[in-house]
Amino acid sequence: MANPKGDIMDNDSQEPRPVNGKSMYSYIADAWKNPNTGYVKELNYERRIVWRKEENFLRIERPTRLDRARALGFKAKQGYIVVRAKVRKGSFQKRQIKAGRRAKRKGINQMTVGKSLQSMAEERTAKRFPNMEILNSYWVGADGQHEWYEVILVDPAHPVIMSDPKINWICSNKNTNRVYRGLTSAGAASRGLRCKGNGAEKVRPSSGANKNRTK
Repeated sequence: MANPKGDIMDNDSQEPRPVNGKSMYSYIADAWKNPNTGYVKELNYERRIVWRKEENFLRIERPTRLDRARALGFKAKQGYIVVRAKVRKGSFQKRQIKAGRRAKRKGINQMTVGKSLQSMAEERTAKRFPNMEILNSYWVGADGQHEWYEVILVDPAHPVIMSDPKINWICSNKNTNRVYRGLTSAGAASRGLRCKGNGAEKVRPSSGANKNRTK
């Protein structure tokens, strides 16, 4: 029964029952905090067996991690699609030289990749869907050789997107090919925009404006 104040009362104790305020997305997020334990570990093991045989860039019906997709802007409506992208792991080093130059000039040591695997997955996905814009992406799995990301894409020419005030900003010409200019979340992280203060003096307004002296 309920008291005049609107609280739910227990028949035995006549005290308000505690209300659990966690949503469905909170439980999904808790399960994915450590994907190597619990039921997510078993699911990912079975998924990777199937994913290895699929195409490198495959459009899927619904997100694997609904909480991350919604947090990054995905909506279950026309104009949005989700693509699962596979990229190989590694530092993309050049092959070891055998002859022809001094080992000092081989150009392998102390040379790191300037962008993350997630950014590479977004850019390669954009090449396969040229009429779409990359909104964001999130990690869904990895094995010894590959990593999988799910990329959220938006069609800027779709009438539903153009009439939605929350997403029609992506229809502007200023956001054309935004993934190639580091405007996604993964791109901003690769540009060093996650850091402020000491050590990040050269990352703003951009790396190019500071003669690529960000590293």
